[in-house]
Amino acid sequence: MIGVRECAGDRDLALSTEIYNRVWPRAAFSVEETAAWRAGHDETLELLGELDGEVVGSAVAAIGSTRPNHVFTLVTVLPAARRHGVGTALYQAVSAWARERGRDTLDTFAREEDPEGVDYALRRGFVEESREAGLELRLAGIEPPAVEPPEGVEIVTLAERPDLAHPLYDVACESIPDVPGAEDEVLPPREHWVQHHLYGPGRETWIAVAQAEPVGYAILRVSAARPGDAIHAMTGVKRAWRGRGIAGALKRAQIAWAIEHRLDLLDTTNEVRNAPMRRVNEKLGYTPAPGRIHLRGPLAR
Repeated sequence: MIGVRECAGDRDLALSTEIYNRVWPRAAFSVEETAAWRAGHDETLELLGELDGEVVGSAVAAIGSTRPNHVFTLVTVLPAARRHGVGTALYQAVSAWARERGRDTLDTFAREEDPEGVDYALRRGFVEESREAGLELRLAGIEPPAVEPPEGVEIVTLAERPDLAHPLYDVACESIPDVPGAEDEVLPPREHWVQHHLYGPGRETWIAVAQAEPVGYAILRVSAARPGDAIHAMTGVKRAWRGRGIAGALKRAQIAWAIEHRLDLLDTTNEVRNAPMRRVNEKLGYTPAPGRIHLRGPLAR
């Protein structure tokens, strides 16, 4: 017997997160982070999938300002419960929700280390939109690097300079659309971006300042669900200031902070066409790790 039900209350929402984290511990989220994620979207849906009365799967779906015509979704089923139809039932439920809202396209991520999941999506008409190579930096035995920003540039933290939060939006407007694979993203309004992108559970932000204005930034997400680990969320530099070593200085400031705070691992992904950022990370000693694939496809029939 297969069942799908909408999450009802905090207990179900926590169970949905737990299912996802059990399958993808390297990409785990805390309950606080998932709540912040929901708050940053216009509409969200969370589902639980059951097999013979036992919860073995979950799905999330969201409509936001970044890609307002698409529904972002993640469908997760515990490995031992796959091939029984739970994933398909969740996919159908998400599709019905999207169809009711006038959407006909789903966006999702698949993990490179899950070829079965990739094949599942491809067989249903999904196509690869972009691919992100995984990278990681293990911090054991590493000395904190000198930040060494280029001449005329100062590296500060958002905690030190909260007045720079709103001006950073202008950096994002230049840097995010230039990331391969993000060309069709629409940035939300400034206040929404500051509240839901810069601020949130476990977020630390470094800012490059030149001529009294921010010209670059880098965000690190320290998740309570991944003790000892942190995830690089975004590094961006204004076009006129690129090629001067600002991104490298921002990353070195993050590494030094992570070592000081006794973290074990820094994790990131770079779109495979994003050669400049991949070079920055490789120079800093990051090594290959599992990546992910951005897929886009149709609603279930």
